[in-house]
Amino acid sequence: MSESSSTAQHPSTTPSRAQRRQARGARWRHSTVELAAVFLAVATADLIANVVVHGHDGPVLLFASALALLATAVFHAWWAHRHPHGAPPPTPEAEAAAEAGPPAETRLWRLRTTVSDAPGSLATVCAALAVLRVSIISLQTHPLPEGTVDEFLLRAPRDLPRAGLTEAVALAGGREIWTDPADAHDLVDVPTHVLGLATRTALDAAELPVALRQLFGRLTVRHFPRRPGEEPAPSLAGHLMRLPVPGGGQIELSRPHLPFTPTEFARAKALVDLDGVLGPRVPKVADRLRSPAGAELTVRRAVPQDRAAALAMHHRCSTETLRRRYHGPVADADRYLAHLLDPRHGQTLAVETADGELVALAHLLWDDDSAELAVLVEDAWQRRGLGVDLLRRMAALAAEAGVATVYAVTQAGNTALIGAMQRLAIPLDYLVEDGTLVITAHLAGAAGRLPSPWPSLPGRP
Repeated sequence: MSESSSTAQHPSTTPSRAQRRQARGARWRHSTVELAAVFLAVATADLIANVVVHGHDGPVLLFASALALLATAVFHAWWAHRHPHGAPPPTPEAEAAAEAGPPAETRLWRLRTTVSDAPGSLATVCAALAVLRVSIISLQTHPLPEGTVDEFLLRAPRDLPRAGLTEAVALAGGREIWTDPADAHDLVDVPTHVLGLATRTALDAAELPVALRQLFGRLTVRHFPRRPGEEPAPSLAGHLMRLPVPGGGQIELSRPHLPFTPTEFARAKALVDLDGVLGPRVPKVADRLRSPAGAELTVRRAVPQDRAAALAMHHRCSTETLRRRYHGPVADADRYLAHLLDPRHGQTLAVETADGELVALAHLLWDDDSAELAVLVEDAWQRRGLGVDLLRRMAALAAEAGVATVYAVTQAGNTALIGAMQRLAIPLDYLVEDGTLVITAHLAGAAGRLPSPWPSLPGRP
């Protein structure tokens, strides 16, 4: 989220057949007039040459011709000044800003505004930005039935307030103006960015919600299962879009601060359609673990086909272990597995023994612009470092996906999980309410301190 590239003009409509015939006729008439003018000029030159050579008033005629040429030049200059065909000359303020050069201290902004679909409307906004010494790094256009939405990536002076930027665009004719601070991650070619997100989605079904958030910024992504007799259809209504997903359900995207455009709707639909065509898929990544007891273990991405092995692990876990993990009746634990193992809802890691038994599961579940962490370790394998290892891998996967925070929900007395979260060595917040503890880990700036989730695969995309 493709749109037009960085151009200074809005796209025009395709000419009709009648318009093309009219244009061809105009070219023929223009060529005929030019040819007639050439013959007339040759005849006139021959006449003047004969008069000058054979006539007694030749010098007078040459002097009159010079005056006529001078008058023609003066008229042409006056006409060009009254009817300019090129871009309007820069204002004195814009010339002064250009001569001053870029400011020393700058910051990046994302700006979106709606302008009328009329010649010069975009140029007026650009001129207003130039007066403020704001550089336009990239520009995308979203055509609408009435008007055009222009989306800019700007480099502005650091001392230029957001209100001043908004006011300048409004005075230049912009409306429905939205601004948001940008960072170095926004300095990317838009088609390249979209293709990269499509590639990540093609490799891993769990990347679809992440790709949608990176494509459109802050938004809420919700999955709804299919209802009996319901056939969901794609729809776009301002701040809300709905798209059908495989299995008959639908995915809902909402962005209260900024309405979606038809171009963004088309991009989201293309990503969701790609996910539907490829079907459930999980990359084959794995790493070897060695427990303190010397047992050889493998940690890998879990797949829906692991449900039977996960159910067997549930039956080997104690009631207290299941209650701490699922925060509800133990009898409901088995029902959650189909959702947890579905890659479209997040990423799940499984720890497997040499004989194929699962002894631990860790879940990273997308939740708006955050993600929930959850770990279940079979009783016989607890206190061997598996929980800490899985939490570190989950936090690293979340940081790679651009998630700012992850959180874990447990009972207030679960000291094992509290200690494991503290060993991540990243900032933590604690919230206790009615015996439930929510631990939030802040991943901003922690990506470099977290080890790779798959250290044995350094070339993993």
